[in-house]
Amino acid sequence: MVTIAIENLAVRLGRREVLRGLSATLRPGALVGVIGPNGAGKSTLVRAMLGLVAAERGGVSLDGAPLSRLQPRDLARQVAYLPQGQTLHWPLTVERLVALGRLPHLGPMSRISAADSAAVQEAMARADVTALAARVATELSGGERARAMLARALAVGAPALVVDEPLASLDPGHQIDVMDLLAREAHDGKLVVAVLHDLTMAARYCDRLLLVDNGALVADGSPREVLTAERLRKVYGVTSHVDMTGPLPFVVPLERAPH
Repeated sequence: MVTIAIENLAVRLGRREVLRGLSATLRPGALVGVIGPNGAGKSTLVRAMLGLVAAERGGVSLDGAPLSRLQPRDLARQVAYLPQGQTLHWPLTVERLVALGRLPHLGPMSRISAADSAAVQEAMARADVTALAARVATELSGGERARAMLARALAVGAPALVVDEPLASLDPGHQIDVMDLLAREAHDGKLVVAVLHDLTMAARYCDRLLLVDNGALVADGSPREVLTAERLRKVYGVTSHVDMTGPLPFVVPLERAPH
């Protein structure tokens, strides 16, 4: 199990302070949604959690160890990452693409083992891409490619999973499938962090939401606590209909809020 602690994190990209004074402790067994308007700093936050961007102040630790003390291979075994909008450059089959998720477990010049192959098959099944195993990944549709990339992240077998906009390019049915999968991974004991734009999906599936606006954490709690109509007006600039009373909560933006 993995716990990620973010302490007073500030990140500057060029002249712009993208994150400022952000703190949160993310523990296993939860699906944590990171939400907020475009440009709020969501993707920078998850990249900082993986040591892909440097902190100007504060920092991130993994089970108490600062990221700077961890070797990249060790970090990759602990936290699998699916970035948004990843481009494929090589005409690999889906099965070979998913097998790349096992690289953190392989030594130099070593070959994939039976256990690695089993992990690949399981990941493809969980992401519903087994039928695509022999297809060339560069020839897939956007939704098929997104699911293949998710399978690659699952194949790592890491105790934590960070996914940035995993619902992009997916039809409604596969959006539900992916959120069901992420929720199962979390409830089976993993820490799962997902950057999301769909607030209804965030309300229905996430155990906890981090609402980021202008680089700061403006709300942290359950969907019921975070997704209020007044807060959405302030952060997103929209009026909305929020219903958390039924078994399937929903959040419907209505129109731009008057200034």
